Amino acid sequence: MGALPVFRWRLAPDGYATRRQLRARGLRPGGQQVAAQLERPRRRRGPLVAYLYRIDAAKPVRPMTPARRAALAKANAARRTCPECRRDTGYVIPTSLGTCVPCAYPDPHGSERTT
Repeated sequence: MGALPVFRWRLAPDGYATRRQLRARGLRPGGQQVAAQLERPRRRRGPLVAYLYRIDAAKPVRPMTPARRAALAKANAARRTCPECRRDTGYVIPTSLGTCVPCAYPDPHGSERTT
């Protein structure tokens, strides 16, 4: 791969975009190689780098099919289901806990509380 054109932060010419900028326009890189890069200098570390793709070579985002939508819903439901009590928690279970909050931190006094 040859040398990439390098632009300073916020000074990229028209016709280039990052992955996020392409997605905001409803596009994807579509297999093209990185066309250029942006560099933002930092004081004590190496520069921040953002890769740019050509907008004219980008392809439209693939549409969401019913099968892909169902697979995504199933995967998200699995992330919400506690492996210990098998309940849908209504939130994504943190990987640091591995279980829902009530299973990770059981109440030592039982469910009855006096105020």
